[in-house]
Formats: sequence, C-alpha cells, structure tokens
Amino acid sequence: MIRKFTDTRILIATHNAGKLEEMGHLFAPRGVSVVGAAEMNLPEPEETEDTFVGNARIKAHASAKATGLPALADDSGIQVAALDGAPGVYTADWAETPNGRDFIMAMTKTHDLLEAKGASHPRHARFCATLVLAWPDGHDEVVEGFVDGTLVWPMRGETGHGYDPMFQPVGHEITFAQMPAAEKNAISHRADAFKKLLALCFD
Repeated sequence: MIRKFTDTRILIATHNAGKLEEMGHLFAPRGVSVVGAAEMNLPEPEETEDTFVGNARIKAHASAKATGLPALADDSGIQVAALDGAPGVYTADWAETPNGRDFIMAMTKTHDLLEAKGASHPRHARFCATLVLAWPDGHDEVVEGFVDGTLVWPMRGETGHGYDPMFQPVGHEITFAQMPAAEKNAISHRADAFKKLLALCFD
C-alpha cells in the first residue's frame, strides 16, 4: 500500500549543502520545510550495498530512526555504457582522496579508461538517482530517475558538481556544468525521480 506524505517537515539524509538547498527549492511549493542530516548532528552511515536503492535505504532508515522524522535519501551516480555501467554505485568512490572528493580526477580516470578501450563515439552515459522516503516505523517508498546523454572531452563549464562538466544530456548542445542551475534541475535525474516521488506520495 503506497503511503502518502502528510507531515510539514522532512529530513534530507545528506551532509551535502548543495543537495539540501536543491531539495529545499523542490519542496517549498508543497509547504514542506527541509532539515539536513548535518543540522541534526547525524553521522554518515556506511554505504555497504552494491545498488543505488540499497545505499539510499541505509541512509533514509538510519535518519528516520534516529530523529523520528520522515527521511528522504538519495543515492546517485553515472553509468557509462562502454565501461559496462561503471562507475555506477561507486561514482563517489572514484573521486575519493585523502583530502576529500576530487571529481576532476574521477572524470579524468573515466576518460582515460574510455581512451584505453578505444570506445567509439558518441560515448553514451546515464545519470541515475534513486530516492527512498522512509518513515520512523520502517515503511518506505522507492522511486528511480534517469537522464541519458553522452560524455564529452575536454570538460566544459563551471557550474554543477560531480560529473556535470563532461555530461551532455540528450537534446542539448551544452553540458550540465554549462547550464544555469534552474535549467539543469528541471531535467536532471534527481528531478525525474522527484517528479515520480511527488506523483506517488504527495499528489
């Protein structure tokens, strides 16, 4: 049985300020206020699953249980067709360094792997986002969003985050990192998942 969201406050299970701000804008028209995991002093749970839904579930349920608030978590990444779907669920791991995440390093690694394989152009890729909305009693709802595109090199654009500078969505001549935030947020994988979540739990 699908559960409708009836609260006025939702915990976003992220320590990423950019993601929290993005979610805040998306929820504002619904009269729902957001609070982040960092504000609630929640630790970041270890993501031990090998699927987007598995990791999103870990984060959502840990946050809901710890705070008594409904919690929304996402797990997202990029799947590169010529790399058999890698980095996928390990997208953030490819960027890990002792001093934090370096996505220029991760994008360079991805490009180098494609070159080494002699991957043909266009180099297809897909951004995926899985959202899990969990309640303190253990119930959850799951939706998935996608946006397809191709990888470009060299990187282009200054905005966005992660792999945005090398991802050009289908039907566009520019990368996510060259788009104004509002334009990107309207067509992103997270926006696709969010629309599905609204239809499922809010409308």
